[in-house]
Amino acid sequence: MNESEVTIVRIYLHEAKAHMQELLQYLHDESKVQGVTVFRGITGFGSSGEVHSSTLIDMSLDLPIVIEFFDKTEKVEPIIEYLNTKIKPGHIVYWPAKINL
Repeated sequence: MNESEVTIVRIYLHEAKAHMQELLQYLHDESKVQGVTVFRGITGFGSSGEVHSSTLIDMSLDLPIVIEFFDKTEKVEPIIEYLNTKIKPGHIVYWPAKINL
């Protein structure tokens, strides 16, 4: 099996303050990363301790959002530097991985 080294990046946001469209446009149009997925959570909380949740009574538009993408490490490093200027510290997680070719 052929493999390639990549870096996976995960960005934790919530809808009310998410720059999702701006980030997706940057990742797609400018960076041209290999793959991006956006997850919308049903509940979550961060360092503030404020719970962002969805219930049947209150369909909040302030739910957790996770943007995840991957590409070659040398391509991801400058992207992370750019993201650090746009995203609060502690909201970007990344790790090495392998993909099959």
